[in-house]
Amino acid sequence: MSKVRDLDLSRNFLNGSIPASINEMETLSFLDLSSNCLSGTIPRNLQGLRKLVILDLSKNNLSGVVSSSPCALPSLIFLKLSSNNLSGELSSVLQNCSRLFSIDLGENRFSGTIPDLVSAHLFSLTYLGLRANFLRGNIPEQLCEFPYLHIIDLAQNKLSGTIPKCLGNLKTFTYLGPYFDELPSTLHIEFREHVEIVSKGRQNENTKIIPLLNVIDLSANDLKGEIPDHITKLSALFTLNLSWNHLSGKIQENIGNLQRLESLDLSHNNLSGPIPPSMISMTFLNYLNLSFNKLWGQIPTGNQFQTFNDPCIYEGNPELCGPPLSSSCSPPTNGDGEDENGDSEGEVEKFGFYISMGVGFAIGFWVVCGSLVIKRSWRRAYFKFIDGMKDRVYVFIAVMIAGCREKMR
Repeated sequence: MSKVRDLDLSRNFLNGSIPASINEMETLSFLDLSSNCLSGTIPRNLQGLRKLVILDLSKNNLSGVVSSSPCALPSLIFLKLSSNNLSGELSSVLQNCSRLFSIDLGENRFSGTIPDLVSAHLFSLTYLGLRANFLRGNIPEQLCEFPYLHIIDLAQNKLSGTIPKCLGNLKTFTYLGPYFDELPSTLHIEFREHVEIVSKGRQNENTKIIPLLNVIDLSANDLKGEIPDHITKLSALFTLNLSWNHLSGKIQENIGNLQRLESLDLSHNNLSGPIPPSMISMTFLNYLNLSFNKLWGQIPTGNQFQTFNDPCIYEGNPELCGPPLSSSCSPPTNGDGEDENGDSEGEVEKFGFYISMGVGFAIGFWVVCGSLVIKRSWRRAYFKFIDGMKDRVYVFIAVMIAGCREKMR
């Protein structure tokens, strides 16, 4: 076994502890013991594995406090210890890990705060998997300074504070070209590690596709505040999961700029306002969950929204309406929207009518009366006409009365 280069014993029924004699396999570059029943601790003395590039001990029953010994291996680039019962302060684990390309410590019992990743010199990091631990504190803004970072998985922890605005500056989340061309030459190796990503509502195992994925998963934490506007600049983002937090405010109007987004989960927050119409332009989107927020208004129609016919996508938003929900969108009632404008316009027209009628009466009155005051001949003729009219009316009434009396006799 001294000349073995690759050792893959994954997906078997191996039990017991990892033997310390593994340190004697000096030519080993690939070691995969994942998906077994191994127990005990990770051997402290691994210094003999100086050529080891990939180490996968995930999905076992390993326990104990992890030291920095795995990262001390001079050639190690991929480290996967997820789905065990490992514990300890995360900062001690990441010591001497400056060469790591991918690190997955998810689903363990690590505690403390996310360390200053810049001080750990993890500038080549592409995949950061820390989900389902007991990490607390804020998300460090130093994440935004990593030039090769593609996957950020911090879900199911106790992280608090707000989402860093600088996430919108992540270069790899806006770049659609070939990624491996930009990597340092020391990282141009055959990538055989597999990663597990929760996307589209389920956990998926992916192999050899890290350069194709851009994922941000901050779900199931205690994050608050609004979704940063700058996050809509991540035009190459594949998956965005911010569910099960305490986020508030509106969904960005220009969220439709995320043209490559295939999976969006904003469920179980306190988001309010309408669903932005710009989301219709997200033609790659095939998984959407906006349930249990405070969204209101009509659900957009057209393009991808024609395929989102499951009411569960929108449930828990009682003021949303339109298909696929059973509640239809009623027209605006009195006091709202267009009706308010119509009522106000009617009041203005009525007021103008009364004003014009008063002005017209005044003008007509003074045209008639003014002419009688100014023209003496008109005045005499007018009063003569009035006197004559009075006499004729008097004679008419007298004749009528006399005729009635004759008939009554």
